[in-house]
Amino acid sequence: MTTYHRYVALGDSQTEGLGDGDDVRGLRGFADRLAEMLAAANPDLLYANLGVRGRLAAQVRDEQLEAALALRPDVATVMAGVNDLIRPGFDAAVVAGVLEEMFAALTATGARVVTVTYPDIGKIAPMARRLVPLVIDFNERIRAACARHDVILVDTFGLEFATDARMWSADRIHASPEGHARIAAALAYGLRLPRSDDAWMAPLPALPRPPVWRVAATELRWVAGFAGPWIGRRLRGRSSGDGRTAKRPELGPVTLS
Repeated sequence: MTTYHRYVALGDSQTEGLGDGDDVRGLRGFADRLAEMLAAANPDLLYANLGVRGRLAAQVRDEQLEAALALRPDVATVMAGVNDLIRPGFDAAVVAGVLEEMFAALTATGARVVTVTYPDIGKIAPMARRLVPLVIDFNERIRAACARHDVILVDTFGLEFATDARMWSADRIHASPEGHARIAAALAYGLRLPRSDDAWMAPLPALPRPPVWRVAATELRWVAGFAGPWIGRRLRGRSSGDGRTAKRPELGPVTLS
Protein backbone atom coordinates (compact mmCIF):
# COMPACT_ATOMS: atom_id res chain seq x y z
CA MET A 1 0.00 0.00 0.00
CA THR A 2 1.28 3.46 -0.90
CA THR A 3 1.65 5.76 2.08
CA TYR A 4 0.93 9.47 1.91
CA HIS A 5 2.22 12.18 4.23
CA ARG A 6 1.20 15.49 2.61
CA TYR A 7 -2.05 16.09 0.71
CA VAL A 8 -2.64 19.41 -1.05
CA ALA A 9 -5.92 20.27 -2.78
CA LEU A 10 -5.93 22.84 -5.60
CA GLY A 11 -9.06 24.21 -7.22
CA ASP A 12 -12.13 26.37 -7.07
CA SER A 13 -15.38 26.28 -5.07
CA GLN A 14 -15.81 22.49 -5.22
CA THR A 15 -12.40 22.08 -3.62
CA GLU A 16 -13.19 24.79 -1.08
CA GLY A 17 -16.32 22.78 -0.24
CA LEU A 18 -19.28 24.92 -1.27
CA GLY A 19 -22.52 22.99 -1.00
CA ASP A 20 -21.28 20.98 2.00
CA GLY A 21 -21.76 23.20 5.03
CA ASP A 22 -21.75 26.99 4.96
CA ASP A 23 -19.60 29.99 5.71
CA VAL A 24 -20.95 30.23 9.27
CA ARG A 25 -20.56 26.62 10.42
CA GLY A 26 -17.67 25.95 8.07
CA LEU A 27 -17.30 24.15 4.76
CA ARG A 28 -16.33 20.51 4.47
CA GLY A 29 -16.40 19.31 0.87
CA PHE A 30 -14.82 16.41 -0.97
CA ALA A 31 -11.23 17.49 -0.21
CA ASP A 32 -11.78 17.54 3.56
CA ARG A 33 -13.57 14.21 3.29
CA LEU A 34 -10.75 12.71 1.22
CA ALA A 35 -8.20 14.05 3.71
CA GLU A 36 -10.04 12.15 6.46
CA MET A 37 -9.89 8.95 4.41
CA LEU A 38 -6.20 9.46 3.73
CA ALA A 39 -5.54 10.17 7.41
CA ALA A 40 -7.37 7.02 8.46
CA ALA A 41 -4.81 5.03 6.47
CA ASN A 42 -1.89 7.43 7.12
CA PRO A 43 -2.12 8.79 10.70
CA ASP A 44 0.71 11.30 10.20
CA LEU A 45 -0.99 12.90 7.18
CA LEU A 46 -0.80 16.69 6.83
CA TYR A 47 -3.36 18.48 4.67
CA ALA A 48 -3.67 21.87 2.98
CA ASN A 49 -6.62 23.16 0.93
CA LEU A 50 -5.80 26.03 -1.43
CA GLY A 51 -9.16 26.09 -3.22
CA VAL A 52 -10.97 29.42 -3.58
CA ARG A 53 -14.44 29.86 -5.02
CA GLY A 54 -14.89 31.59 -8.37
CA ARG A 55 -11.36 30.93 -9.60
CA LEU A 56 -10.75 30.25 -13.28
CA ALA A 57 -8.27 27.52 -14.20
CA ALA A 58 -5.51 30.03 -14.98
CA GLN A 59 -6.08 31.70 -11.63
CA VAL A 60 -5.78 28.35 -9.87
CA ARG A 61 -2.47 27.81 -11.65
CA ASP A 62 -1.17 31.32 -11.05
CA GLU A 63 -2.30 31.63 -7.42
CA GLN A 64 -2.05 28.07 -6.10
CA LEU A 65 0.48 25.99 -8.01
CA GLU A 66 3.65 27.62 -6.66
CA ALA A 67 2.29 27.46 -3.12
CA ALA A 68 1.32 23.82 -3.60
CA LEU A 69 4.78 22.87 -4.88
CA ALA A 70 6.37 24.60 -1.90
CA LEU A 71 4.35 22.31 0.40
CA ARG A 72 5.92 19.26 -1.30
CA PRO A 73 2.77 17.13 -1.55
CA ASP A 74 3.00 13.42 -2.24
CA VAL A 75 -0.68 13.44 -3.23
CA ALA A 76 -2.64 16.31 -4.80
CA THR A 77 -6.08 16.86 -6.26
CA VAL A 78 -6.54 19.35 -9.10
CA MET A 79 -10.07 20.40 -10.03
CA ALA A 80 -10.67 23.49 -12.11
CA GLY A 81 -12.25 24.57 -15.37
CA VAL A 82 -15.98 24.67 -14.68
CA ASN A 83 -15.91 28.42 -14.07
CA ASP A 84 -14.23 28.76 -17.46
CA LEU A 85 -16.71 26.40 -19.13
CA ILE A 86 -19.78 28.43 -18.19
CA ARG A 87 -18.32 31.72 -19.44
CA PRO A 88 -18.62 32.98 -23.02
CA GLY A 89 -15.57 32.33 -25.15
CA PHE A 90 -14.56 29.11 -23.39
CA ASP A 91 -11.68 27.42 -25.21
CA ALA A 92 -11.34 23.77 -24.18
CA ALA A 93 -7.81 23.48 -25.59
CA VAL A 94 -6.55 26.49 -23.65
CA VAL A 95 -8.15 25.50 -20.34
CA ALA A 96 -7.08 21.86 -20.66
CA GLY A 97 -3.59 23.16 -21.37
CA VAL A 98 -3.64 25.07 -18.08
CA LEU A 99 -4.67 21.91 -16.24
CA GLU A 100 -1.90 20.00 -17.97
CA GLU A 101 0.65 22.56 -16.80
CA MET A 102 -0.41 21.82 -13.23
CA PHE A 103 -0.39 18.06 -13.80
CA ALA A 104 3.12 18.25 -15.26
CA ALA A 105 4.55 20.42 -12.49
CA LEU A 106 3.10 18.32 -9.68
CA THR A 107 3.88 14.89 -11.11
CA ALA A 108 7.44 16.02 -11.89
CA THR A 109 8.04 16.24 -8.12
CA GLY A 110 6.77 12.68 -7.63
CA ALA A 111 3.33 13.66 -6.36
CA ARG A 112 0.39 11.38 -7.12
CA VAL A 113 -2.18 13.60 -8.80
CA VAL A 114 -5.91 12.89 -9.04
CA THR A 115 -8.54 14.70 -11.09
CA VAL A 116 -11.96 14.16 -12.66
CA THR A 117 -13.91 14.58 -15.86
CA TYR A 118 -17.13 16.57 -15.71
CA PRO A 119 -20.69 15.21 -15.98
CA ASP A 120 -23.34 15.90 -18.58
CA ILE A 121 -24.42 19.31 -17.30
CA GLY A 122 -27.37 19.34 -19.69
CA LYS A 123 -28.97 16.68 -17.49
CA ILE A 124 -28.28 18.70 -14.35
CA ALA A 125 -29.44 22.07 -15.68
CA PRO A 126 -31.52 21.72 -18.87
CA MET A 127 -30.88 25.34 -19.79
CA ALA A 128 -27.18 24.44 -20.11
CA ARG A 129 -27.67 21.77 -22.80
CA ARG A 130 -25.90 23.92 -25.38
CA LEU A 131 -22.71 23.50 -23.36
CA VAL A 132 -22.67 19.69 -23.55
CA PRO A 133 -20.46 19.53 -26.70
CA LEU A 134 -17.97 21.76 -24.89
CA VAL A 135 -18.00 19.43 -21.88
CA ILE A 136 -17.37 16.42 -24.13
CA ASP A 137 -14.45 18.15 -25.85
CA PHE A 138 -13.01 19.35 -22.53
CA ASN A 139 -13.26 15.86 -21.02
CA GLU A 140 -11.44 14.30 -23.97
CA ARG A 141 -8.60 16.75 -23.51
CA ILE A 142 -8.45 16.07 -19.78
CA ARG A 143 -8.26 12.32 -20.47
CA ALA A 144 -5.38 12.85 -22.90
CA ALA A 145 -3.48 15.11 -20.48
CA CYS A 146 -3.92 12.59 -17.66
CA ALA A 147 -2.57 9.81 -19.85
CA ARG A 148 0.51 11.86 -20.73
CA HIS A 149 1.36 12.60 -17.09
CA ASP A 150 0.19 9.42 -15.33
CA VAL A 151 -2.55 11.29 -13.48
CA ILE A 152 -5.27 9.25 -11.82
CA LEU A 153 -8.55 10.10 -13.53
CA VAL A 154 -12.02 9.56 -12.10
CA ASP A 155 -14.18 9.59 -15.22
CA THR A 156 -17.71 10.58 -14.19
CA PHE A 157 -19.15 11.48 -17.58
CA GLY A 158 -21.91 9.05 -18.47
CA LEU A 159 -22.39 7.71 -14.94
CA GLU A 160 -26.03 7.94 -13.92
CA PHE A 161 -25.45 9.07 -10.33
CA ALA A 162 -23.40 12.08 -11.47
CA THR A 163 -26.43 13.85 -12.95
CA ASP A 164 -28.88 12.92 -10.20
CA ALA A 165 -30.35 16.08 -8.68
CA ARG A 166 -29.61 14.72 -5.21
CA MET A 167 -25.90 14.96 -5.97
CA TRP A 168 -26.16 18.72 -6.44
CA SER A 169 -27.09 21.68 -4.29
CA ALA A 170 -29.91 23.99 -5.28
CA ASP A 171 -27.64 26.11 -7.48
CA ARG A 172 -26.76 23.03 -9.62
CA ILE A 173 -23.13 24.14 -9.70
CA HIS A 174 -21.86 22.86 -6.38
CA ALA A 175 -22.16 19.31 -5.16
CA SER A 176 -24.49 18.56 -2.26
CA PRO A 177 -23.11 16.89 0.89
CA GLU A 178 -23.97 13.53 -0.69
CA GLY A 179 -22.28 14.65 -3.91
CA HIS A 180 -19.11 15.69 -2.10
CA ALA A 181 -19.10 12.37 -0.26
CA ARG A 182 -19.37 10.52 -3.57
CA ILE A 183 -16.52 12.53 -5.10
CA ALA A 184 -14.32 11.79 -2.10
CA ALA A 185 -15.17 8.08 -2.31
CA ALA A 186 -14.36 8.08 -6.03
CA LEU A 187 -10.99 9.73 -5.46
CA ALA A 188 -10.21 7.32 -2.62
CA TYR A 189 -11.01 4.44 -4.96
CA GLY A 190 -8.75 5.95 -7.62
CA LEU A 191 -5.94 6.08 -5.05
CA ARG A 192 -6.76 2.50 -3.99
CA LEU A 193 -7.07 3.47 -0.33
CA PRO A 194 -7.88 0.70 2.11
CA ARG A 195 -11.61 -0.07 2.41
CA SER A 196 -12.39 1.94 -0.73
CA ASP A 197 -14.57 0.30 -3.37
CA ASP A 198 -16.66 1.11 -6.42
CA ALA A 199 -19.92 1.64 -4.55
CA TRP A 200 -19.67 5.35 -5.40
CA MET A 201 -20.63 4.49 -8.99
CA ALA A 202 -24.02 3.06 -8.03
CA PRO A 203 -27.11 5.04 -9.07
CA LEU A 204 -29.43 6.30 -6.35
CA PRO A 205 -32.88 4.74 -5.93
CA ALA A 206 -35.30 6.06 -8.55
CA LEU A 207 -37.71 8.84 -7.61
CA PRO A 208 -41.21 9.35 -9.05
CA ARG A 209 -41.19 11.53 -12.15
CA PRO A 210 -42.36 15.04 -11.14
CA PRO A 211 -45.27 16.66 -12.99
CA VAL A 212 -44.43 19.08 -15.78
CA TRP A 213 -45.66 22.10 -13.84
CA ARG A 214 -43.28 21.34 -10.99
CA VAL A 215 -40.34 20.98 -13.38
CA ALA A 216 -41.17 24.35 -14.93
CA ALA A 217 -41.50 25.98 -11.52
CA THR A 218 -38.15 24.56 -10.45
CA GLU A 219 -36.48 25.95 -13.57
CA LEU A 220 -37.94 29.41 -12.96
CA ARG A 221 -36.77 29.40 -9.34
CA TRP A 222 -33.30 28.37 -10.45
CA VAL A 223 -33.10 31.19 -13.00
CA ALA A 224 -34.31 33.76 -10.47
CA GLY A 225 -32.29 32.50 -7.54
CA PHE A 226 -28.99 31.48 -9.12
CA ALA A 227 -28.60 32.03 -12.87
CA GLY A 228 -29.76 35.64 -12.72
CA PRO A 229 -27.48 36.72 -9.87
CA TRP A 230 -24.55 34.89 -11.51
CA ILE A 231 -25.11 36.80 -14.77
CA GLY A 232 -25.36 40.02 -12.78
CA ARG A 233 -21.96 39.43 -11.16
CA ARG A 234 -20.41 38.73 -14.56
CA LEU A 235 -21.82 41.95 -16.00
CA ARG A 236 -20.35 43.89 -13.07
CA GLY A 237 -17.01 42.11 -13.40
CA ARG A 238 -17.41 40.57 -9.96
CA SER A 239 -16.65 37.07 -8.69
CA SER A 240 -17.96 35.12 -5.70
CA GLY A 241 -14.33 34.74 -4.66
CA ASP A 242 -13.45 38.42 -4.58
CA GLY A 243 -11.46 39.16 -1.42
CA ARG A 244 -11.30 35.51 -0.37
CA THR A 245 -8.25 33.43 0.42
CA ALA A 246 -7.70 29.72 0.93
CA LYS A 247 -9.37 28.26 4.00
CA ARG A 248 -6.40 26.03 4.83
CA PRO A 249 -3.25 27.48 3.21
CA GLU A 250 -0.75 25.61 5.37
CA LEU A 251 -0.26 21.94 6.00
CA GLY A 252 -1.85 20.73 9.20
CA PRO A 253 -3.04 17.52 10.84
CA VAL A 254 -6.47 16.11 10.07
CA THR A 255 -9.07 15.59 12.78
CA LEU A 256 -11.06 12.46 12.08
CA SER A 257 -14.81 12.88 12.53
